[in-house]
Amino acid sequence: MRNILTTWSLASRTLQTSCRCLHTTAPVARALVQRKQPVMATTTTLKGAPFDRALLEQLMKRRLFYTPSFEIYQGQKGIETKGLFDYGPPGCALQANIVDLFRKHFILEEDMLEVDCTMLTPHEVLKTSGHVDKFADSMCKDPKTGEIFRADHLVEEVLESRLKGDKEARGQKAAGDATKEEDAKKRKKKVKEQQAIKLDDAVVQEYEETLAKIDNYNCEQLGELITKHNIKNPATGGDLNPPVPFNLMFETAIGPSGAAKGYLRPETAQGQFLNFAKMLEFNQQSMPFASASIGKSFRNEISPRSGLLRVREFLMAEIEHFVDPEGGKKHPRFEDVKHIKLSLLNRETQLSGKTDIETKSIGEAVESGLVDNETLGYFLARIYLFLTKLGVDQSKLRFRQHMANEMAHYAADCWDAELLTSYGWIECVGCADRSAYDLSVHAKKTGAPLVVRETLKTPLKIEEWAVDIDKKKFGPHFKKDGKAIETAINELAQDVRERLALDLRNDAKCTIPVPGVGADGSATVPAELLTIERRTRVENTREYVPNVIEPSFGIGRILYALIEHVFWTREGDEARGVLSFPPPLAPTKALIVPLSTHPDFAPLVRQLSAQLRRLGISNRVDDSSASIGKRYARNDELGTPLGVTVDFQSVKDNTFTLRDRDSLRQVRGSQEDVCEAIRRMCDGTEKWADVEARLPLFVGQELEEEAK
Repeated sequence: MRNILTTWSLASRTLQTSCRCLHTTAPVARALVQRKQPVMATTTTLKGAPFDRALLEQLMKRRLFYTPSFEIYQGQKGIETKGLFDYGPPGCALQANIVDLFRKHFILEEDMLEVDCTMLTPHEVLKTSGHVDKFADSMCKDPKTGEIFRADHLVEEVLESRLKGDKEARGQKAAGDATKEEDAKKRKKKVKEQQAIKLDDAVVQEYEETLAKIDNYNCEQLGELITKHNIKNPATGGDLNPPVPFNLMFETAIGPSGAAKGYLRPETAQGQFLNFAKMLEFNQQSMPFASASIGKSFRNEISPRSGLLRVREFLMAEIEHFVDPEGGKKHPRFEDVKHIKLSLLNRETQLSGKTDIETKSIGEAVESGLVDNETLGYFLARIYLFLTKLGVDQSKLRFRQHMANEMAHYAADCWDAELLTSYGWIECVGCADRSAYDLSVHAKKTGAPLVVRETLKTPLKIEEWAVDIDKKKFGPHFKKDGKAIETAINELAQDVRERLALDLRNDAKCTIPVPGVGADGSATVPAELLTIERRTRVENTREYVPNVIEPSFGIGRILYALIEHVFWTREGDEARGVLSFPPPLAPTKALIVPLSTHPDFAPLVRQLSAQLRRLGISNRVDDSSASIGKRYARNDELGTPLGVTVDFQSVKDNTFTLRDRDSLRQVRGSQEDVCEAIRRMCDGTEKWADVEARLPLFVGQELEEEAK
């Protein structure tokens, strides 16, 4: 659910990572990859040619996959539009198809309970979860210009620029520098042109080590780095104020009075946790079970960049799989996936400064302890299958394990599914074992019983130290402190109760530690108010707080990475791109092309389009005056996998040619044959090779003279 793999330099890295950090940059591993293995040297198109991001970006804008929001207002005073994007028709369709596959692959296949929770969240909910206090990035300000910088990005860019100058002074130039220079030109707060200055080897090593750990520095440490390395405003050279935490949530007021503070949610998960008891009841108290939610989340990024990879409003799909912590967190369907091999980057490899991948079956990874448990391993395998169904390049997919300094203290294990793009390795899906943290903190705050009660087949006899409080006397005796002291007594551990029972018997009183009560944070309770004795009770039910395995998907990141992975150009036509989306994912499935404007073609075009619509297949007609080759080529840029040509032979015998986008091969068949072939390819039951095996190849286009 990486994410995401983000990605996903915080005032508290622990909480940010635990909060499904799908819109932060890929952490330490990304820094290592970019410095140890230059990314652009290994980033290629689908066909293996060097990747040209500028060409793809032109295609995205020209074909309106997505566009900057409020673009005509950009540059006007007081308008902030960075990190906000609108999807055009093909982008909307592609996103909808990704979400549709997510529902089929996870929600339907795993029998999950889908919920759609509000995007407005009261302050107290996010205060309890920890977001209010710790969901922050570090920012620093130029007091003269008012410019704001995200501190870790600033340190990263300045040190990388100095290292680049060192390489140039040494006569070195890494592959991909040209593209990085082009990216730098697009940034408003770009680093000034770096002079070719040779650095001492020790300084180079220090810079590289700092960059490799950039995501592990807190706000104070980033300030020390800025001072130590004399980092200024890159554009003006001016001094910067020390970094301060900046909470990433959008604050708002709920209700007309403005007294009820709230936030736009930074994730979809909290709504699922708060509805746990209701979903458990809906599921007839059956465990384990999973919930899922698909919806918008919001993060007020300090410096949005990298297009769709770091935005302020984004679509997430999150799963919360609730599991009994006893028994090793087994999964009943683990046998179905244990043979699946994944590319794994473990934490030990990262800590050694390397990025070597090991390929293991998920069964081996769980058995060896590399992946903590079966349920976590099961979802890693299912994430892999989902991403490959989408059409991502398997050679550009890896699972990176979080290091100890990235994980929350309560997390057992966490892995990110990362996809290699021209921006580097990007976290797109995060999959974490979050223990019982979320349900526990919300239950403690509200008193709601967010627990599972399970009837035991064999009742248990439990001996314990039980507490009895004489409430009639207890309240008047302690007055305003009574409630706090009573709560402290009820929360005493068994070994403490045993010791206090001895004190009551010997001294007729005992001392209870109660923070905030008395001069020393304790209260003395006389024996007449309190009894502690050994008793045996029979348990017929077991009560426990379930643990949560959470896959978290950044849909926008997946969408962008997928576009890069399926992009290529034909030899001899490098100015025009092709997007080889799998037919089930393509925004438009079929293009209908009449050979000319001859009036006899119109009825056949209408029949074909209507039949495909009845089959639920998106299609469009291009009857423009452009050549048939140009009409197909411009729809190849939209990723349309199939094309149907209506020609004069169609008028005679109601047969049509069916064209494959990638191979340019064609077959011929009746309207029923062609529509059925399109349907099968679009629902994933057939490939083009299967269609070729059934329908005769068509190697030439008959061009007949129009009847006068």
